[in-house]
Amino acid sequence: MRFKELKLFWFSDLYRYEESEKVSMKKVFYRQFMLPGFHYMFWFRLCRYLRLKSKVWYPFYAFSMVMLQRYKYKYGISISPATDIGKGFYIGHYGGIVISSKAKIGDNCVIMQGVTIGASNRGKSKGVPTIGNNVYMGAGAKIIGAITIGDHAAIGANAVVTRDVPNNGVVSGIPAEVVSMQGSEGYISFPFPVNKYKQMLGFTD
Repeated sequence: MRFKELKLFWFSDLYRYEESEKVSMKKVFYRQFMLPGFHYMFWFRLCRYLRLKSKVWYPFYAFSMVMLQRYKYKYGISISPATDIGKGFYIGHYGGIVISSKAKIGDNCVIMQGVTIGASNRGKSKGVPTIGNNVYMGAGAKIIGAITIGDHAAIGANAVVTRDVPNNGVVSGIPAEVVSMQGSEGYISFPFPVNKYKQMLGFTD
């Protein structure tokens, strides 16, 4: 990962919180002290960047991991830097959030307090979830096993999801069932315009 890719991730996350196109490195460093969810993701993104660098960067990686661990306990958010999380990740309210290191989450997703995205260790759904783009995960939702949550899906508060959710599906209940196909519209605000910011940051690929 190049540094400008790290900047793109930082910009994408901050963009979702600010709901403004006026994001910059100055704002990234300034706002991370004011927004707990973004504060955690700032260090998460930095750890993920540094863990892929050469050994000469190890002291910086070690320091960033210490900081991430500190905020893990402060905010009650447990997300390993090994977790694959797309751009524009928004933590609505912190506390009680646990995500498996092997889970995959797409772009412009929203996660609320008390959400667990975890593994199932046996049965047909043994494995971890794959979350699509523009997915809303309501407070207290549990998403468990090798299932796929489609793009623009919405997971209701306290739902226990153990089966695939189609694109635009809205699910609720225990176990979760599809209750409509209205999707996450209205819950995913200000999605990050990736191509615009890639051009601004000088991406050529």
